[in-house]
Order: sequence, then structure tokens, then C-alpha cells
Amino acid sequence: MTAIAERRLPAEWELQSGVQLTWPHAETDWGPNLAAAEAVFAQIGAAITRHESLLVVCAPSRQSGDAGDEERGAVLECLAKAGADPERVYLAAAPSDDTWARDHGPITVLEADRPRLLDFVFNGWGGKFPAEQDTRLTGRLADLGCFGTHPVTAIDLVLEGGSIESDGQGTLLTTRHCLLTPTRNPTLSQSAIEARLREHLGAERILWLQHGALEGDDTDSHIDTLARFCDPATIAYTQATDHQDPQQPELQRMEDQLASFRQANGAPYTLIPLPLPAPIVEAGRRLAATYANFLIINGAVLVPTYDDPTDAVALARLAQAFPGREVIGIDCREIIRQGGSLHCLTMQYPAGVLPSAAGSVDRP
Repeated sequence: MTAIAERRLPAEWELQSGVQLTWPHAETDWGPNLAAAEAVFAQIGAAITRHESLLVVCAPSRQSGDAGDEERGAVLECLAKAGADPERVYLAAAPSDDTWARDHGPITVLEADRPRLLDFVFNGWGGKFPAEQDTRLTGRLADLGCFGTHPVTAIDLVLEGGSIESDGQGTLLTTRHCLLTPTRNPTLSQSAIEARLREHLGAERILWLQHGALEGDDTDSHIDTLARFCDPATIAYTQATDHQDPQQPELQRMEDQLASFRQANGAPYTLIPLPLPAPIVEAGRRLAATYANFLIINGAVLVPTYDDPTDAVALARLAQAFPGREVIGIDCREIIRQGGSLHCLTMQYPAGVLPSAAGSVDRP
């Protein structure tokens, strides 16, 4: 298979029309701490609306299946309390199993600079969690008209947005541990998966990390917890310097491999280390707190923080990596209790996909 002509996966720092949040509800794992989770979602949403549109997918009413006035009002009130711009909030009603839009949302490629949304299969990170509603979510949003006339193509391949990083110029960064795990695409070899990435995403080069893992991570080492492109020549990555930390050897091997990677022109990458916060443990399990799970939006970078002295270090280093963008820290301690962080909750859409004016949609 060869890459489709003129198809490419844009970098996250390219111009966006908006970001999707799939709002938590009582039937998700957020139920016992729903109000606290919603407050963090609202902070993220408010920060997004200062720069672009926000698509909020909320649970439909049990009675009608639509987003009734009560559901709309509750979400909008929560966002308003956090300072969101109501003129940039776009609501849609669709059932979901959970809220990790990075992985159940569509991956948008550009064909001759026109957006095409790819609806890959989401199977709950290799069958670990229910995903029947989540994997149908993009199709439902398309039926609701959320993406206008932009085509949405279903792809028979398990692929999560958090598992790939693009420099916008044909290079993908990913991990073997995730993409090659047999619970995702068991019949496909590495070469076969590479062929599918070339075909669907326009990848010309694929950099495979063999190392890198965080305790408490259910994703099988998603790249967005470990290493992220900041520009085509720069990678920010999770670094462990404490030799007493059991994660340190594996993260050191990852750092060594990143140092061996080369750009398409043969030059090494500029590497920006992001510290690890002190271990956050709940019910005997270390949570996967990482600063690499940041979100780039128009004019800003949203960075998860964890009430740790290393927050300031991470924010300062990312400010250097993104000159000209506002760097906004958002306390994500409540979010990592469910295994992910800020980037995992969001999915960005390139320019032209989402409407710029506020509104809401129900069932077609």
C-alpha cells in the first residue's frame, strides 16, 4: 500500500477550528466524583474557548435521546462558572462509555488541504474497558451534522489518537508496545501496520520507540504520555532522574533512543526533558502523572499539573518550547485518578471542521 496522494496528518500546532470534550456523566467511572471531574473539564473547556471553538458531547436524555434543556443547562452552567465563552461552545448529544476523546474521537487528515475525518476502531485499549458506545461516537456525531459536509471515513483498524504523534511533515512517532500489542490488531505485523499508517495517514517515516512506560497507564504506552513533537525539530519527553524510581531504567532507555533518532534531513532532534512529579498513589496504585500529556491549541498550550514543585519546571520548559504561546497549567489530579490526563480527554480539529458559532444538535 502507498500513501494516498497529498494526504497528511497535520501537526497539533497547526491552525485549529476547535477541540472536542466528551463530557463525564453518572454512568461513567467518573460517577462517584462527578462534580470534581466536571470542574476540571470546565477549566479545560474555558481555556479552549479563549482561543477557538469547543465541541462538547454530552449524554442524551434518557427520555428523548436528545440533549434536553436540563442536560444542556447543566453543562453550560458548569462551563460558565469556569469562565467559558458561550459563543464558542457547541453542544451535541450522543451516548458514550467514557470521556477519552483522544482515543474515541476521529483522526483528521488533510487531502489537498481539505479535512477528511477518519473513524478508526476503538476497542477500549485492547479490550480492557467497555467501548461499544465510544467506537460508534464519531459516526453518530457525523450523522448529527457536527462536521458539516466534511467526509467521515470508517477505517477497519484499531488505532487511538493518543498512540501517534505527527510532525505535520510526514513523520510519525509511536511505540511498539502499543501498536503491536496483540489485543489491538492481532493479524497485522509491524510492516503491515506501517503500510496502513502510510495509506491512511500519509506517513512517510515512522519512528518506533521500543522503550518507555509509566506505572498506572492502561494504554500500553501511548506516545502522548511519553514523548511529543513541539515543532518538526523538537521533542519534549518524560524524564526520570531518580534512580530509586522503578520507572527510571525504562525511561532512560527511551531517552537514549530519542537521542538516536534523526530528522528527515539527518539532523538530531532537540530534546526537552520534562520531569516526573513525585509519585501519586491511590489504593496502592501509582497514577500515571505526566507533563507530556499537554494540549496545543491556537495561541496556547494547556499543561496538566499535579500540585508538585515540578509543575513550575515543566511549565517553564514548555514555555521555552512554544515561544509566542500562552502556557496554561490546569490541575489534573482528579483526572489521573481514572488513568489519563489532559491530552487524553481532548481531540483537536483542524481549521474549517467545526463551526465558529455556538449551537447545539440533537438526533437527526
